[in-house]
Amino acid sequence: MDDVVIVGGGHNGLVAAAYLARAGKSVKVLEKLPHVGGAAVSASPWEGVDARLSRFSYLVSLLPDQIAEDLGLNLTLRSRSASSYTPNGKSGLLVEREPGAATLKSFEAVCGSLDDWERWQRWYADLELMAAALAPTLLEPLVSRDHLRVHVDAVARGRLWDQVFERPIGATLQELFDNNLVRGVVATDALIGTHSSLHSLRANKCFLYHIVGNGTGEWKVPVGGMGAVTAELERVAREAGVEIITGAEVTAVESDGKTASVACGGETAEARFVLSNVAPSVLGRLQGKEVQDAPGCQLKINMLLRKLPELKSGVDARLAFAGTFHLDESYDQLETAYLESAAGQVPSVLPGEMYCHSLTDPSILGPSLAGHETLTLFGLHLPASLFEGRNSELRDELVRRYLDQLNAHLVEPIQDCLATDANGKPCIEARTPLDLEEELGLPGGNIFHGELDWPFAESDDEVGRWGVETDVDNVFVCGAGSRRGGGVSGIGGHNAARAVLERV
Repeated sequence: MDDVVIVGGGHNGLVAAAYLARAGKSVKVLEKLPHVGGAAVSASPWEGVDARLSRFSYLVSLLPDQIAEDLGLNLTLRSRSASSYTPNGKSGLLVEREPGAATLKSFEAVCGSLDDWERWQRWYADLELMAAALAPTLLEPLVSRDHLRVHVDAVARGRLWDQVFERPIGATLQELFDNNLVRGVVATDALIGTHSSLHSLRANKCFLYHIVGNGTGEWKVPVGGMGAVTAELERVAREAGVEIITGAEVTAVESDGKTASVACGGETAEARFVLSNVAPSVLGRLQGKEVQDAPGCQLKINMLLRKLPELKSGVDARLAFAGTFHLDESYDQLETAYLESAAGQVPSVLPGEMYCHSLTDPSILGPSLAGHETLTLFGLHLPASLFEGRNSELRDELVRRYLDQLNAHLVEPIQDCLATDANGKPCIEARTPLDLEEELGLPGGNIFHGELDWPFAESDDEVGRWGVETDVDNVFVCGAGSRRGGGVSGIGGHNAARAVLERV
């Protein structure tokens, strides 16, 4: 009998496995795909093209330095040269990573004054203080809402709690900023992977996780792509003695609270503890329960370009696409897209954002692709229900529409910049929520495995626990579906390992 069996070999499962094995526990990881990593992988999607794209997950924000140091991960995460660029007619809103004269000039041109820029600086200075205070608590037992509020208020000057935790983020942004475009640039962090109005606290939870990562909220580029992150986690897990079995689909999980059995491939693995790195709804079905999924809401488009396109605004494309390029993401456009999609309609204007991995990390492109660049587009407010019964048809339609919307800001069509594969086909692919469900086993394509939670205990019973517990004493959630899960973080894996080690 093993000490621990982990269902699913995504990055959180590997983190948990490495911690537990280093603590002297016998650990077995069962992964149904032919490889580990889940959505945190690199792949070459086009025949004869030497490009290793971060095909699903693509940036790292929430991975704490502590986890990397604890496990001895040999990773390089690079900062992007710009934070964001948002085209706006013949001009655009540029936010440099270290804001300087170009950022000020941009705000003045778009807003007509520097009032919103001054508010922006105060807002993000406060958020940085909150992030520095909140991030370490993600690797500690849960505290109460009141306890965390006192902690946040003590460092963030008492201004942020109501704005981030109590009032819908939409109301906060309408109060803070005058310009609709500025509001939208801030608001996108509240909507990535979350189908929500900006006037719902669901958006606040998403916003919080996007700005608190590692104490800074900065989203960094993994050198070598997401596959490099997974490769390091697999290395340290195997070196610690973890047994990793791929091509092993788990079909049932049973437990009496003291010992557990995991059915897989006609065999049964016995263990003292089971950690689930699959979505909570998947675990529920493995346990024989009736459960509901929380579907995802995004489209991912990957492209390989012969060159970056020239922008009508005159802004250097190597600057505009290095950070987050916001496409039709003003505050009003985001809210309208939500309302339309919630009513079962494809949004009339599609909000999305792009960035170019290879500008920060050219190592993902082979020598034969000198001068080429990647481009990743993430589309918002496209719930899985829109694709049911017409997945392929709607996928193709959305790709065409997104490219058309992008072309409105380009001197030449993006189609003319696409590289081609060995068969002469354009190097472009798209993945819908239904595609993610089929290829990765994510229910409804939800990249967060379900609804995001607040990073504090919501009942007295949760105080002092790790946010990974289930209704069975020796079965824990270790993935994105844990409290304080979501994103490429390893936090769920770390916390599940700590929960186990407290009981042995």
